[in-house]
Amino acid sequence: MNKAKISLQTLRELYLDKHESASEIARNFGFSVNKVNYWLKKYDISKRTISEAVYVKHNPNGNPFRMISPKTLEEAKLFGLGLGLYWGEGNKANKNTVRLGNSDPALMKIFIEFLIKFFRINKGDLKFHLHLFSDIDIKEAQDYWTKKLKIKKEQFYKPLVSKSGSLGTYRSKSKYGVLTVYYGNTKLKNLLVSLLPM
Repeated sequence: MNKAKISLQTLRELYLDKHESASEIARNFGFSVNKVNYWLKKYDISKRTISEAVYVKHNPNGNPFRMISPKTLEEAKLFGLGLGLYWGEGNKANKNTVRLGNSDPALMKIFIEFLIKFFRINKGDLKFHLHLFSDIDIKEAQDYWTKKLKIKKEQFYKPLVSKSGSLGTYRSKSKYGVLTVYYGNTKLKNLLVSLLPM
């Protein structure tokens, strides 16, 4: 490769396969960023958007998930349950994170199993947030959810504590608070939304 030109093969390898940025390529070869952008356009290689570039930066080895289709009737039931839970209980407004909150550990366990089985996520990458009332013991609640879901206390964000009041039936259902599970990945969030019957 001469200094006046970047080959198509080189750009494909660095920009598309290795996910290097235009500025990284420019720095490594002593070119200006404008020159790298010129050759990307010349070879009709689409530039990544800012959000795509940020995603690649945080996931240099590619997607940290991989979708697997259900193969048996039992798996199909779990897949349908997981999607149904996300459709009914999930927070779909956030652009970058898969979120679902509930006070029922059995429901939360099903959703987590759904993510692990069909999207091959690492359970240790999940984060959790507790919303508690002031008359609920924080440690007791965290211990409860940790044991029920077999997760680590290090996966918890700082809990949100609201002042207790006249809570009625909701209070009895939330003895250990409402837990929200988070998985921070834009592409998985978009994939799940695309699978919903909307």
